[in-house]
Amino acid sequence: MIKLKLISAIIISWLSLTQRAYSQDSNFHIYLSFGQSNMAGSVDAEKQDSIVSPRFKMMSTMDCPDQGRTLGNWYEAIPPLAGCKSGLSPADYFGRKMVQKLPDSIKVGIINVSVPGCKIELFQQETFQEYAKTAPDWMVGWIENYGGNPYDRLVAMAKKAQEDGVIKGFLLHQGESNTGDKTWPTKVKTVYNQLIRDLNLNPEEVPLLAGEVVGEDENGICASMNTIIATLPDVLPNSYVIPSDGCESQSDIIHFTASGYRKLGKRYANKMLELLGYSDSTVTHTFQSPNENIEIKVATREGKPVYEVSLNGKLFLEPSPLGLNTNVGDFRYNLTLVDTFQISTIKDVYSLPNIKKSNVEYNATEAILTFLKDDLPAFDLVFRVSNNDIAYRYHLYPQNQRKSCVVKEEATGFVFPEGTTTFLTPQSRPMVGFARTMPSYEMPYEVDAPMGKNGIGFGYTFPCLFKISDQGWVLLSETGVDSQYCGSRLLGKENGLYTIGFPMPDENNGNGTSSPGVTTPGETPWRTITLGESLAPIVETTVSFDVVKPLYAASQKYNYTKGTWSWVIGMDESITFEDQKKYVDLSAAMGYQTILVDNYWDTKIGKEKIVELAKYGASKGVGLYLWYNSNGYWNDAPQGPRNIMDRSVTRRKEMAWLKEIGIKGIKVDFFGGDKQMVMKLYEDILYDANDYGLQCIFHGCTLPRGWERMFPNYASSEAVLASENLHFAQSHCEEEAFKASIHPFVRNAVGSMDFGGTVLNDYWNTTNSDAMWGGHRITSDVFQLATAVLFQSGVQHFALAPNNLNDAPKWAIDFMKEVPTIWDETRLIDGYPGKYVILARRHGNTWYIAGVNAQEQIINKDIALPMLKKGIKAKVYYDNNKLEGKMVEETIKKPQNTRIEIPKNGGFLIIAEEKAVD
Repeated sequence: MIKLKLISAIIISWLSLTQRAYSQDSNFHIYLSFGQSNMAGSVDAEKQDSIVSPRFKMMSTMDCPDQGRTLGNWYEAIPPLAGCKSGLSPADYFGRKMVQKLPDSIKVGIINVSVPGCKIELFQQETFQEYAKTAPDWMVGWIENYGGNPYDRLVAMAKKAQEDGVIKGFLLHQGESNTGDKTWPTKVKTVYNQLIRDLNLNPEEVPLLAGEVVGEDENGICASMNTIIATLPDVLPNSYVIPSDGCESQSDIIHFTASGYRKLGKRYANKMLELLGYSDSTVTHTFQSPNENIEIKVATREGKPVYEVSLNGKLFLEPSPLGLNTNVGDFRYNLTLVDTFQISTIKDVYSLPNIKKSNVEYNATEAILTFLKDDLPAFDLVFRVSNNDIAYRYHLYPQNQRKSCVVKEEATGFVFPEGTTTFLTPQSRPMVGFARTMPSYEMPYEVDAPMGKNGIGFGYTFPCLFKISDQGWVLLSETGVDSQYCGSRLLGKENGLYTIGFPMPDENNGNGTSSPGVTTPGETPWRTITLGESLAPIVETTVSFDVVKPLYAASQKYNYTKGTWSWVIGMDESITFEDQKKYVDLSAAMGYQTILVDNYWDTKIGKEKIVELAKYGASKGVGLYLWYNSNGYWNDAPQGPRNIMDRSVTRRKEMAWLKEIGIKGIKVDFFGGDKQMVMKLYEDILYDANDYGLQCIFHGCTLPRGWERMFPNYASSEAVLASENLHFAQSHCEEEAFKASIHPFVRNAVGSMDFGGTVLNDYWNTTNSDAMWGGHRITSDVFQLATAVLFQSGVQHFALAPNNLNDAPKWAIDFMKEVPTIWDETRLIDGYPGKYVILARRHGNTWYIAGVNAQEQIINKDIALPMLKKGIKAKVYYDNNKLEGKMVEETIKKPQNTRIEIPKNGGFLIIAEEKAVD
């Protein structure tokens, strides 16, 4: 009898299993969701949420008579899904997105058992009873609605659902009540393992997706819990964290809004679709430069935007990251690239007297690509690609009602091929150097260095030059930076990756934020990439100016002039009324239009005597530039005038006085940072100065980023280890040729450089001897003349001294009288950064070909000068092996094959009319 009962039971069990296997639909995908109030849903569903696909079902996990639902039955998944009085939850839009993307043959079912306010312990079988005893009355009601044991209710419903379909995954949103509990991941693992056992599932096939709580970007009370949630995959294999950035919160900053739930639910779905192999197909957009030599591909990889760049079929940038992390959303991942994009042609013609090419014709392909997050626009990526240059920036969209954002980080990066070498200058530590005024873009370059470094730990300053093995060159920089963003640096990472870095928090004595704020809709600055198989496109690029526009009209016609300054030779002791008169006389004798009166003039000369000096200068046709400290509260520099330029009320009052006495311009020093507030200060100084007809030079400052075109009264910036260092240390004199051979390829390639050089003293002091402190010049006179051509700056204050009228070679003084500071055309003839450079610049119909040599060996080579006509007369300046200079007049015999010789620390120059136009 017992044996027959056993056989009968086995048969019944077998029949039950057979029936279950027969009726189970493998195309009905079931997901178990559980957690606390955010998974239950704490906000009422809206009208749009009532429309649902018939392929999306929910199993009622309790009896809800008012909704016509009975425990254990399937219904259309119209919210609420978790209980009779719950609301819209992430599970709602998880299911909607799933059925939208899955094949039409697949249905999706949700079983949601969630208890507001509960800890994860409520779902642990070994702890739930003890925990439930301490639960508040309102939570007890929820627990009782789930039969007194929410975990058992979830398993019971799941087993019933397994008769209809296949369990594909678990959705968890819980953690607010466990905030700070570092054992939370282990507890979740316990619940997961129990579910796997009780439901006879394969853990390798059934993932758990855990959502973050309301994040820092929404000021979430429990946001710190996200760092613990992030460790879940370390503890539980086949688990995944779903980010909550940009998911709006309610005023309690614990619960999400309806919009937040929709976003979060779609993110759960995106991850599950990816795991199932149904993620959105990868979209790749390809576009080229007008001559089709440059090709760019933009795509997403696992939801992360990337781009790559080729030149003439050779990969110059490998797939490189894009995106931004803001306080209204993290737009670095979980993005979708829209499968169409806008493409058009940009044509622009403009004239600028103060850059390397006075008339520019800019032709580019513009491509605008849109990236979505949670099916909403995150940003447009705007590319402009000319024949040698790429510029791109982000156009940020408002996020729901958020009309502004803070960009916390850029993923923007550049991945160089293996074997690339670098020509970079490191960013300095903040608040170091003289009077804690750094960073001031005054660090030395390292050339032909391997990748994999990060400067001295703080990245690199723009521009940044890279040699792509034997394939060519890439110059990285940025342009269009004004008060709407911060200045950036380049951070060196591993595996050939370099990324955009924002200013360091300690810059400017800790004042101001490192993360820029952006109005939305709004744009970031342009990131620029110049490519060339040779160095010519690097040196000749105008991309810094091509993609920007003037921010205001010039109040008058500004003149770009030559001048002298006493300080670089005579230091502070030269800032006297009598010495400055001598420099007025020097400038007048040279035919120059200005002098620069440097720091401490306010106390060493005084305003009354400055008025007198300005009148004296005017009688000689020489105007004055006056020096100012940029501020008084973010550095310790004692030089004055201080506390004037950083405030509009004092600045404009001072500028009105400057205009009244006929001052031509100002030199503002010691900025010491790249934060957005400092970029605003640059802009404010320039804008106010324009009202009073003043041109501006900046020292101890950042790199100019398109400012020659953006600000019509901008003259030049230092942003380089400039001539003053040749006075301070002999070691700088020893490296003068090395550095001079770098600047045309890097620093001066993207903007005006106020180096303040071309010294004709043998010693950097007023006696021109070794009797006083100051460096001893080891470069030749011809070298010095060549730098007046090599270093481009619309306004030049040369390091000449009054004694040079008598002790310098006449041919040198005559050259310095004639050399222009503005150019109509620039061409690289030959060179290599850190070794030598030969450059040609045209002013009107006259070409100036200049070269210097930093190598031990003499340069003895033929160069092509196709701009010159055979048989024309030229002035040729050259050095012998002892660096003794000479100027001769010669006939150009072979423009395509002209022999030159340049010894180490020497230079050469050719001045000639260009060939006749046919």
